[in-house]
Amino acid sequence: MSTIQKSSRSRTNFRRWGLQEFLFALVSACGILLPALLFFVITAGAQSQPGQPTPQPADPASQSHPDQSAAEIATHEEATTFKVNVKLVMVRVVVRDSQGHAVGNLHKEDFELFDNRKPQIISHFSMEQPGTQLAKERKTSDENASEKLPSVPERYIAFVFDDIHLTFGDLAQARTAADHHLATLQPTDRAAIFSTSGQTTLDFTDDRAKLHETLLRLQPRPIARTGINECPDISYYMADLIQNKHDPQAEQAATQDAIACLRLTGPNALTTARATVQGTASQQLAAGSQESRVALSVLKDVVRRISAMPGQRTMVVVSPGFLTPETEMLQDSIDIIDRALHSEVMIGTLDARGLYTIVPGGDITRSGPTNPLSASLEVQYQTASAEAEDDVLSDLAYATGGNFFHNNNDLDAGFKQVAATPEYFYTLGFAPQNLKLDGSYHRLKVSLKDSAKLTLQARHGYYAPKHAADPAEEARIEIEDAVFSQEELHDLPVELHTQFFKPSDTEAKLAVLAHVDVRHIRYRKVEGRNINELTVVSALFNRNGVFIQGMQKNLTMRWKDATLESKLGSGITLKTNFDVKPGSYLVRLVVRDTEGQLMSAENGAIEIP
Repeated sequence: MSTIQKSSRSRTNFRRWGLQEFLFALVSACGILLPALLFFVITAGAQSQPGQPTPQPADPASQSHPDQSAAEIATHEEATTFKVNVKLVMVRVVVRDSQGHAVGNLHKEDFELFDNRKPQIISHFSMEQPGTQLAKERKTSDENASEKLPSVPERYIAFVFDDIHLTFGDLAQARTAADHHLATLQPTDRAAIFSTSGQTTLDFTDDRAKLHETLLRLQPRPIARTGINECPDISYYMADLIQNKHDPQAEQAATQDAIACLRLTGPNALTTARATVQGTASQQLAAGSQESRVALSVLKDVVRRISAMPGQRTMVVVSPGFLTPETEMLQDSIDIIDRALHSEVMIGTLDARGLYTIVPGGDITRSGPTNPLSASLEVQYQTASAEAEDDVLSDLAYATGGNFFHNNNDLDAGFKQVAATPEYFYTLGFAPQNLKLDGSYHRLKVSLKDSAKLTLQARHGYYAPKHAADPAEEARIEIEDAVFSQEELHDLPVELHTQFFKPSDTEAKLAVLAHVDVRHIRYRKVEGRNINELTVVSALFNRNGVFIQGMQKNLTMRWKDATLESKLGSGITLKTNFDVKPGSYLVRLVVRDTEGQLMSAENGAIEIP
């Protein structure tokens, strides 16, 4: 026998579920390494919900006048692609006292922000305490809930292991410490494991056994590096100095090393050594650049993946660090930071090398003798390289409000530190004045007017866009922001309702109903008609955050005054149908209008037995 059940709650009742019910995630079956733009394609047919007031056609008497017979309401569907854009430059700041504790009692007036040394007006300011709103919503839910709805995750952690650059010893120690940390996760936590090589991945789950098994499969997987017994021994850092920066001292050190390790003699020794240095430097530069680009690409993809999840979002990067000397790589790093800030993702980074030391003259794996002078210079370059390799890790962490753990062998403590979020952080936003759309790099500086015994972490800069977004693109961006947001919005008079029908024990049809009070929407008056357009997005997810289906409806309204006043008193309802299996589901509804550019976003959850 078929079964019909309804869940029809007012917006006020749905509000109590808040962040718990919202889950928005993208299907990752295509693999984390695909360098595709994040997009969300949704289609739907327009339907009216039985039992609800439906839009009335134009008066029959007006059919003979073409200008007066235009339909008062029409719907159409289209594929929608969301793209990332930043209107305001967002800067996340963590302020700590002399004991390292986060400070949460500062105000906008306490901060100063400079763009290329020019003071900026802080137009957006907020102080956030991660988890506070979620705790309030859960408490309200526990007090007011009249029925059992699906319990959902509250915190997501993506662990990214840089198996391209990690050595076996460092990776083994990091793997063990990560396993210890995963054992401490709470039941409402979801963890995922990714690797920069893309060969070891596990999507978000609460299955501790799968997480343990995936960790054990991690191993070093360099994709372009040559063997360890190179002669001459030229690192990626030195190769960049020789090939790109034309550093004569670096080239001379490498040349003397080549003469010594190759045991070159005779009048042609110097020429042969220089040719060998140039060839080796070119190979090392190409190999190092490829590995850095791949690592950055994966980090960007992981940020996209976790940005679609609700609750607290933390990304932990486990790496020895790597170089990003090229402008394109720096741009990629800034893009990762921008996306993380845009999606409220905090990135914690852990230098898996621990307490790092440089062995003068190289370790026992080095073949052949070395020149004393070149060996001394190479130690300097290795030290400088180690510091530069950490720059990308420190930038990712400090710019997004996360922690950077380095120069310490206690990796157990390291994972605990980098996976945690600060108790307080601030978000500053500003609109750059007279910004040139030339893609240039802008240096940022954030300071406190009274910085006594306080330190702060913030991003160091950003790249200007190369072109302005058109209105249609901006609209898509705003909708994307709302879909990926953790908050409910109530700018428009919209209510979310759900109902389901079970034709059998293994199948169900779920209806998501968007009820809109059209009388209280802002309209533009054109030839006696009230003009506006609504974009309605419905999305459905399972209890683990896996995206199932999504649909978008575009509703064009051309109401007559009489229709608004007399026939639409109770509003209109748009229905979106989903074919599902019995289980727990979460719903996200986003509605945006064109004229007022206002937004409403509602969250829902339903259990189909």
